[in-house]
Amino acid sequence: MKFSESLKKSRDFAAVYHKRKSKGNRLFVMYVKKNGLSMNRIGISVSKKVGNSVVRHHLTRLIRESYRLNEEKFHSGWDIVVVAKPEAKSATYHEAASALMHLAKLQNLRRSDVSNEKVADISY
Repeated sequence: MKFSESLKKSRDFAAVYHKRKSKGNRLFVMYVKKNGLSMNRIGISVSKKVGNSVVRHHLTRLIRESYRLNEEKFHSGWDIVVVAKPEAKSATYHEAASALMHLAKLQNLRRSDVSNEKVADISY
């Protein structure tokens, strides 16, 4: 992630949750809080309700990659926590990326100059 860091500490996650600015869709819930930095910090939470460790790790990588490929479309200066819902375990990359960008739009995190572009495509 070129412009971002990961949220790792429990108190950082708690500060974002405490702000209570959240939006959700079928796959994810996104919590955001201004951080006063020139970059974003992203945290990903996938609970045991979603699946076993293999499923949880796969979802974490899917969300992180979706964000990484679209991070230039996000405004800077935010702490972002993405929480996966159980429905997300069957999501493809395109569904996950689309859901992430939908939440970014709902949270007003998308830059207006790239708002009508397609979600970044991934090739294998």
